[in-house]
Amino acid sequence: MSVKLSFILLAATAAGASLLATMNDRVTATPSSEVTSSSASGRQSRLTSESATTGPKLLATQIKAVQFAQNAPSGASQASMESGLPAITPSQPAPPYTTQAQATPGPSSGSTGTSDPKADQVEPDLAALRYFAQQGDTARLQAEIARLRALYPTWVPPDNPLAVPVNHDRQLEDMWRLYSEGQYAEVRKLVAARQASDPSWQPPQDLLERLDVAETRARLINASDSSQFGTVVTLAASTPSLLNCGDPDVLWRLAEAFERTDRTQRSLDVYRYVLQNCTDPKQRLATVQKAAGLLPYKTFATLLSFEKNDEFASVRNDLVRRQVADANKTPGSIVGPDVLDRLRELASEGRDASDMLLLGWYGIRHNNMADAENWFRMARAQGDSSSASQGLSLALVSRGAAAEAEQVMLIWKDDSEEAGAVYLAATASLLSQNPPSKLPDDVLQRIAAAAFEKRYVPTAQLLGWYARAFGQPQTAARWFETALDWKPDDEPSAYGLAITRQQLNDRSGVATIQQSWAGRSDRIANLGLLVPKTVRPSAIEPTPQTGVQSRSQPTAELSRPRSAPARQRDCLATGSSASMSASAALARGWCLMELNRPLEAAEAFETALLKGDDRSRSDASYGQSLAYLRLGLTNKAAVAAAKAPQRKGRSVELQLAILADRANSAFNAGRFREAIVHLDQRARFQPEASDLMVLRAYALQNLGDNVQALRLFEAVAETGNRDAIRAAADLRTSLQ
Repeated sequence: MSVKLSFILLAATAAGASLLATMNDRVTATPSSEVTSSSASGRQSRLTSESATTGPKLLATQIKAVQFAQNAPSGASQASMESGLPAITPSQPAPPYTTQAQATPGPSSGSTGTSDPKADQVEPDLAALRYFAQQGDTARLQAEIARLRALYPTWVPPDNPLAVPVNHDRQLEDMWRLYSEGQYAEVRKLVAARQASDPSWQPPQDLLERLDVAETRARLINASDSSQFGTVVTLAASTPSLLNCGDPDVLWRLAEAFERTDRTQRSLDVYRYVLQNCTDPKQRLATVQKAAGLLPYKTFATLLSFEKNDEFASVRNDLVRRQVADANKTPGSIVGPDVLDRLRELASEGRDASDMLLLGWYGIRHNNMADAENWFRMARAQGDSSSASQGLSLALVSRGAAAEAEQVMLIWKDDSEEAGAVYLAATASLLSQNPPSKLPDDVLQRIAAAAFEKRYVPTAQLLGWYARAFGQPQTAARWFETALDWKPDDEPSAYGLAITRQQLNDRSGVATIQQSWAGRSDRIANLGLLVPKTVRPSAIEPTPQTGVQSRSQPTAELSRPRSAPARQRDCLATGSSASMSASAALARGWCLMELNRPLEAAEAFETALLKGDDRSRSDASYGQSLAYLRLGLTNKAAVAAAKAPQRKGRSVELQLAILADRANSAFNAGRFREAIVHLDQRARFQPEASDLMVLRAYALQNLGDNVQALRLFEAVAETGNRDAIRAAADLRTSLQ
């Protein structure tokens, strides 16, 4: 059941100004994982004092240094790897940016850079500047100004770019137009065509350099999209003019390439580079958001020191979400109360279902089910989802609301493997309620269908126990057999099948199971067959009255184990049974039975079942079954009787009492045919006493079989039974 936090990465268009500072680490030839990092404050002071003209070039040089170090032979010397790499030394501060422009997306962003000028160049080529001004392309105009400033620190942009002398070369104008539209192949076609027609004509070097940069950028973007991160690093190193504030997307992709190739420190350096040199708020926010979704939390957190005027508030909120999401992935992991309080505020104020889900799953992880249920309900109110329904279902199961849990997951059970598992867990909880409740037919049918579809053994097994609890041994046997078909080594299903076949007096079936499980299950091996024999009635049977009126419940008072003291003791002041030893809990259980406190006795017997040895567990199982019978909880009595192996005589006594009680319960509920079925099952092991014969006669009478009912009433009346005498007389009168 893993919760994943998705950070919202805002696609921000960036403003243009080239990076005027360099990466902050001195280049070494060791692999990136061994590059020594300085403190954040030291780095910042160095970065702000480095030369504007060396930024992109030194960044590219450092990228190459990393590549060289990683590709160098293991025996290469430090000196050989460092040869040719310039040291990064502080120089004059970069001139402040006066303009920032928003770079346009797509291929046209390549217009933001060119290769480095030759040392003897003094005046830049202003053709592009004039063209962008003429076209009214303000974003590219500002980006071009920033680019030229980075390349020519002493250059001052004209007050009116439109005053730049007009180029009357219409063919060249077309080339610039196609370039601005990102049609680089078309530009090269025009250049080649003009050179072919006019060999003396040479295209502007600036245009050729721009084409090279733009095409390199397109290859870099394609490599990044194809997860070819080594190629991204290589292209960035070969074209330093791409690395500027005018085109932050390239820097973001370079940072990702470093992180994806296990060079986290280099990735962090690129993000720092943007934050220390680029001033556009949207660009800075997008940079931090991208870093948050990529870098490890502790590494990323250092970037927040570059915040200005609370510009990263939204990112801090995302960090809160990320901390809770990470804690949800690791059982036992906790976050500080301030983090939870902030997330609760966000969930309550923003009404965001994803925040509510994070809090709900955190509650599940830390067993705070009430809080989890509340958040999952709120999330579903915002919009039902598989995750919200799964969490709510688990919370409901934990507090015993299995029926609602099953309903909640019904429409999501086929959404995923996890959702299917949660639905089956809800059905298992629903079937294992104690005492069991009768489920509607449609609910049972869909539970059975889900169990068959997933071949889910626990639910198949529980359907077997459910059928047993409601007196359907044949159905129970089929479910236990199905569970064993899916998982032949499922001992609980084998035991359930064994006791069910025993109930059906299928001796050979029980023997087959015992033989198959010999040496693997003591309780199956020690299971005794119920054989018909005459025993003294040990239960006080019910005395039916007229018609279908409710009658008194039978009370089973069977013999207690000899090891239990017979004298009555005051056991009410001994505290909770849960802290007692098995023997003490067993003794207390019998004491409470003598005081006619069966509910408390059942709890004491449960403790003995959990802690005792085989003999103690057998006695506790027997005692708990008697306690439930006295309470009229027949189904729970049957379950208790199966918790531990019983001696044959005691097992018979319990079965007789349970069947008699089930017959009585069915009669009181108006299920007269079911009452007769239970009486028939009981009669296979012991002849019916007079009171049970009267019960059978009343059931027949209510089913309209007056002839057979009268015959039974008259037979019992001959023994002097007053109820039978009166019932026979009443029935004769009604038949006249």
